[in-house]
Formats: sequence, structure tokens, C-alpha cells
Amino acid sequence: MTLNKDIDIADYEKKCRAILEDEELRFAGLVGPSGELLAGGYKEGVDPHITPEQHTIIRKDLAQRVQKRSKFDAELGHVKYTASRRENVVTMSLPINKNVMMIMAEPHINIDRFAFKIITKLGRQWGDYST
Repeated sequence: MTLNKDIDIADYEKKCRAILEDEELRFAGLVGPSGELLAGGYKEGVDPHITPEQHTIIRKDLAQRVQKRSKFDAELGHVKYTASRRENVVTMSLPINKNVMMIMAEPHINIDRFAFKIITKLGRQWGDYST
């Protein structure tokens, strides 16, 4: 299934599974512009810490924040990734055209090293994430 000329959902399902092979990962998913989960999900056996309803709210909020951040791309450059370190989980987002790769990981990861590792698994270079 292809979302548009740039995003192949089946390909992103494979990429999410490859990302989830990392022991520090809890969730990897491609989120659409409205917050819908297009591909991926939680690693099997992981306690998500939140309900499915809360996860839906988080995805919608993330999609809105990614769209808002793009308003300053001309002045500041394109966002490569963002991260939030909480006590129980680290969340990361990597914009991919109109979508966003959402990652949830264990709280002790090195965010910068891990972001580059994810981009490598996605098969893209830093500059390829602009809209």
C-alpha cells in the first residue's frame, strides 16, 4: 500500500520492525498528519505505560507539533529530530515529509547517537527529511 509517491506503508512496516530490533526500543511507528498510526507499533511484550486512548492523544499532539515547527524552516532550517526525556521513557520524532516517525525508548539511551542509528535504519540521510 502506498500513501503517496514518497511513502510506501509496507516498506515502513519493515523499517519499524527493523528499528524495534534494538533492545532499548519500545515503540516505532509512522504517524500521519492527523495523528493516525500508518505503520508500526509497540514491541511485543512491552508495557506501554499508557492506554491506547492516551497513545492516540499523544500521536495527534505530536502531529500538530511537527506541523507547527515547520513554520520556521526557512529561518532556522528543517527539524531533523526532536526528543523528550521523561522518567520512564524517551520519545523522539523524526519528520518524514508530511508524516513523522515516532519512537519510544528506554529512558537511559543516548538520544543523539540513537537518532542517527534510527535514520540509518530508515535508509535516509539527514537532509532528506524536508517537506
